[in-house]
Amino acid sequence: MIDLYTASTPNGWKASVALEELKMPYEVHEIKLSEGGQKSERFLAMNPNGRIPVVVDRAADDFVIFETGAILVYLAEKAGRLLPTDVNGRSLVMQWLMFQMGGIGPMMGQANVFYRYLPEKIQPAIDRYQNETRRLFEVLERGLTGQDYLAGDYSIADIANWCWVRTYKWSGVEVEGLPNLQAWMDRLAERPACQRGTKVPFDMAKLKQGDGKGAKKFAEDALKMVTR
Repeated sequence: MIDLYTASTPNGWKASVALEELKMPYEVHEIKLSEGGQKSERFLAMNPNGRIPVVVDRAADDFVIFETGAILVYLAEKAGRLLPTDVNGRSLVMQWLMFQMGGIGPMMGQANVFYRYLPEKIQPAIDRYQNETRRLFEVLERGLTGQDYLAGDYSIADIANWCWVRTYKWSGVEVEGLPNLQAWMDRLAERPACQRGTKVPFDMAKLKQGDGKGAKKFAEDALKMVTR
């Protein structure tokens, strides 16, 4: 059994989607970021960096894994799926995984901060991170030319990138003119495991319902997180 300490964010979904795809039994422990749950002594004992998600493998003497890239590799290796074992195939997956961790995630995260969360709109910063995010989307577009998935076969590289890219509207970035990227997003969105995993620990789509107050509160809570 896997214990998953997580919240409804792209990084959190990376772990829950992978667990769903690999059909690994897991127990969800929601970390309330707006209340500082990720800064509690109990959580910091698992991840000194105070970031979600964290995975604890009960079957391996409660072995703790933090950092999403490390989590995805650990789970894939444990299950023997979603990460090739040959040197070249593994390297290709790792290249796109590192691309997400070093590019897509940080740039979209900063776009969210300046475009969505901060009350003061600093337009040069908004432009900087939105433009860089769009450039990275164009890299994915080229990488998907002639193939359905980033590394040829479906892998943890697709999971990592998709969990972020699917939130492009929240970052204020468009995907028009990127047919390969759009088809890839749709392809993953149709996977039952992706659908289930992105509802952990709760369904963010519900925030879009009603009068929009849910989305506004989420942005306000996010501001608390980034200014702690």
